[in-house]
Amino acid sequence: MKWSTIELRRYQDEPLNFSDTMDVGESLKQRDSEILAVAPVKVTGILSVGKKEYILHYRLTTTVTVPSSRSLEPVDMSLDLSVDEIFMTQAQWSEQVDDREEEIIVLDSDIIDLTDSVEDNILLAIPLQVLTDEEKDGKNLPKGNDWQVVSEEEYLAKKVQAETNDPRLAKLSELFNERDN
Repeated sequence: MKWSTIELRRYQDEPLNFSDTMDVGESLKQRDSEILAVAPVKVTGILSVGKKEYILHYRLTTTVTVPSSRSLEPVDMSLDLSVDEIFMTQAQWSEQVDDREEEIIVLDSDIIDLTDSVEDNILLAIPLQVLTDEEKDGKNLPKGNDWQVVSEEEYLAKKVQAETNDPRLAKLSELFNERDN
C-alpha cells in the first residue's frame, strides 16, 4: 500500500483506516538470506494527517520461518507487532524547531510506502538467537568429536570445580587454614 502526501490531505479531519494482507515473503528473503519463509502479513491500522507530520499506527501479524541458531532446524516464529511511525516531508522537516524524542522518518519522495515499513519492522523483530522447543529445554545440546556445547550454568559449575580442585591452590588454602587456627 502506498499513499501520496497530496492524496492524504483529504484525511486531515479524520484518520485514514486501512486493512490489508500483504505478501512480502520474496522481498524479505532477498533482504535477509536467513529467512526461509514468511506467511502473508495481516496489517490493520490508521494513518493520521497533521499539519507537521504523518502518524502511522498499525498492527501486523504473521509467521516467519528461520533456522535455529544452534541446529539450523526450521523454527516458526509468530509475530504480532504494534508499530508507530512518524513521517515528515523534507519541507516539514526543515520547518521543525522543537526537539523530539521520537524517531522521525523523512520522506525521500511524496509517497508513504506501507510495504517498506512492514518489511523493516519484521526484520527488526527477528531475534539473534532462535531455538527450537527442544533446544530451549536444553536437554539435547549438540556435541561432536572433542567438543560439546554446555549451558552457562554447567560452564560456571565446572569453572568453580576446576578452581577448587587446582593442586596449585591446595597448598595456598592450607596456608589460610593454618593462619585461622
